[in-house]
Amino acid sequence: MRFALARLLVVSGLLLSVSLPGTAQVIRSDAPWVLPRLQGAIQLDGHSDEPAWQAIEPLPLIMDYPVFEGEMTERTEIRVAYDDDYLYLAGRFYDQPGDVRTNSLYRDEMSGDDLFSIMLDTFNDNENGLWFFTTPAGTRLDWAITNDAEFSGRRPFNESWNAHWDARTVQTEDGWFAEMRLPFSTLGFQALDGQVTMGMTVYRYIASKNERHIFPPISPEWNMGFAKPSVAQDVVLTGVRSQKPLYITPYALGGLTRQSQENEAGTAYVTDNNTSYDFGLDAKYNLTNNLTLDATINTDFAQIEADDAQVNLTRFSLFFPEKRQFFQERAGLFAFRLNGQDQLFYSRRIGLNDGEALPILGGVRAVGRLGGWDLGFLDMQTARQGDVPTENFGVLRLRRRVVNENSFVGGMVTSRLNDGGTSNLAYGLDGVFRIGESDYVTARWAQTFDEAHRDTTNSAPTTGGVFTAGLERRSQAGFGYEGWLTWTGPHFDPAVGFVQRLNYTELNGRLSYGWFPEEASALRRIRANVYPSVVMRNERLSDPEAGVDLIESVFVGTPVNIQFKRGGWVFLGTQTRYESLEDSLTFANDAAVPPGGYTFTQADIGLSTGNNERLRSEFFAGAGRFYDGWTALFGVTPTWVLSRHLELSAEYHFDAVRFPDRDTGFSSHIIRFRAKGALDTRLSLSTFVQYSHLSGQVGANVRFRYNLREGNDLWLVYNEGVNTVRTRDGLAVPRLGGRALLLKYTHTFKI
Repeated sequence: MRFALARLLVVSGLLLSVSLPGTAQVIRSDAPWVLPRLQGAIQLDGHSDEPAWQAIEPLPLIMDYPVFEGEMTERTEIRVAYDDDYLYLAGRFYDQPGDVRTNSLYRDEMSGDDLFSIMLDTFNDNENGLWFFTTPAGTRLDWAITNDAEFSGRRPFNESWNAHWDARTVQTEDGWFAEMRLPFSTLGFQALDGQVTMGMTVYRYIASKNERHIFPPISPEWNMGFAKPSVAQDVVLTGVRSQKPLYITPYALGGLTRQSQENEAGTAYVTDNNTSYDFGLDAKYNLTNNLTLDATINTDFAQIEADDAQVNLTRFSLFFPEKRQFFQERAGLFAFRLNGQDQLFYSRRIGLNDGEALPILGGVRAVGRLGGWDLGFLDMQTARQGDVPTENFGVLRLRRRVVNENSFVGGMVTSRLNDGGTSNLAYGLDGVFRIGESDYVTARWAQTFDEAHRDTTNSAPTTGGVFTAGLERRSQAGFGYEGWLTWTGPHFDPAVGFVQRLNYTELNGRLSYGWFPEEASALRRIRANVYPSVVMRNERLSDPEAGVDLIESVFVGTPVNIQFKRGGWVFLGTQTRYESLEDSLTFANDAAVPPGGYTFTQADIGLSTGNNERLRSEFFAGAGRFYDGWTALFGVTPTWVLSRHLELSAEYHFDAVRFPDRDTGFSSHIIRFRAKGALDTRLSLSTFVQYSHLSGQVGANVRFRYNLREGNDLWLVYNEGVNTVRTRDGLAVPRLGGRALLLKYTHTFKI
């Protein structure tokens, strides 16, 4: 777990370390860029040699990376145009044939390939975006962007989002050439007086040189500027109307399963063999140009890859990302962050119980914009399974821009009702306000009402609240800062959300300074940071005589991030903690820490060879005190791209914890192996095998996919779990934990 957190800190720090004192913060033109209409027919084949394309002027590109406004080493032409139904892009990317990188044919895989990309802020809200990529092999990738591409405790990119669109490419001795076609029905937009305004950023990435050519010019001081909606170029389209097709996607599923589990008496393990089949349906319809309705009946997620195993060395629950496709459409609109990973709505509460899938009878989802309001609505019904009751989950999200184009206010309501008559309701109000060129103030309040735990004095549902306020400078130019205050009550319980800690007050922040070395240097950027945080117990704040310590936790992190122009980075840092335990804290192998106060420091180092290499790796190590003992950790993640048809990768994570005074401790080994192969862009096979030493389990997930066309897929999925520890709680455990072979076909009809 700490290795994953450390990697997030490293990557976040590197991506945030874009600071260039003395440069203008926004170089894009304030005047909207009027996109041209196509004046003739084109064929989507990658060549872009039709007269209609030649009549379009290429965009004025600059070098964005590794040297901002440096001399571009290769000729690049990018054209953008549209007709009544589609937005089109054409790229002519001249290069030496041997220098063009085509490392993968796997859908949604970015593996050090050359790239042609467009980011669109389709609602022009300066907060959310849709990001489309293609590679020289014609492989398609699509991501959704939230939180203006700002890292705020977690990645602002949803890589599981997929959409209907097309791309074609061709390679010649002169380089590679590409065309994209994005349906307006996929993009969604808001038209005012027959005119549509979007934010747009396009770029070409040359992997062999780690070089990016971009439009518009965006100062490198911005975090992830090439993906940041608020600094994209406003572009105008006229006379376009989104089509309103109805997409209906039925599926058929059948398979064989074998599962070992304890009998009702808990005296032995029994094995059940089952043959199953199922049917279901998904539908999508654009109610308006900017409001999309999704419906699902008997929802299935058989083809989703398994979660990564994690080691928990904290007091709190682990956070796992959402991978299921139904919850991906404009998922950022449903974001209501509270503090760190805490959030008012966490979609994995729906249809999952302790990681096990529950049947979803169906639901509806509407996302988009009504008037000046961003709207998100979700209602899902799960079926009863065993002791888990049938439940209804509801979410309503509204948000509206105020004051200026980078500020908004909004609210959210969630509900969770079960057939036993109990309910959990929550609401939240939030606002983000830009008060300077790059300074923002944020405030959030949320409250819950829980019928399951009634107040003993009047039998009313228990209530609890949380308040968060923050001030931050997002530009990262020279000195940067963040400051946050969070207060949470003892009974705050969002049953459709995710919360790690209750009844505390926290102050946390960031101080940083970053700079760019001279152009001749091999280093691109250096950034030094200090992350302080203190958590106080509310019972002591309200009652000085309460028999608990005031301070629950203190954290001070001091990471330094260094990035190289050719790719790759180095990370150095320390983290000092103080933890006050009221109760014993137990880890694996019953290794426990007794109550008391503990101060401990750890040193960390990390490095990466760069993601643009065919043979690459990341490495992380750390060691130091851990409560009244010590810890050491190590991680390495090599990746080898053998060809465009096959990529192999592995991960090894090691944690050791020892408490010499009590002669206890444990070691953890997690090994993961992935193989991704593709015959072409339609036919692919992925294998994921992982072993967790602590759980004594090996899991394998093999997925074969034949993508006949977008929306039409044949999946063959094989899952197997093997127990390496053969006794558990005094019972003999079978070697086979579970096995499943599933065949699933989906077919999309466009009406």
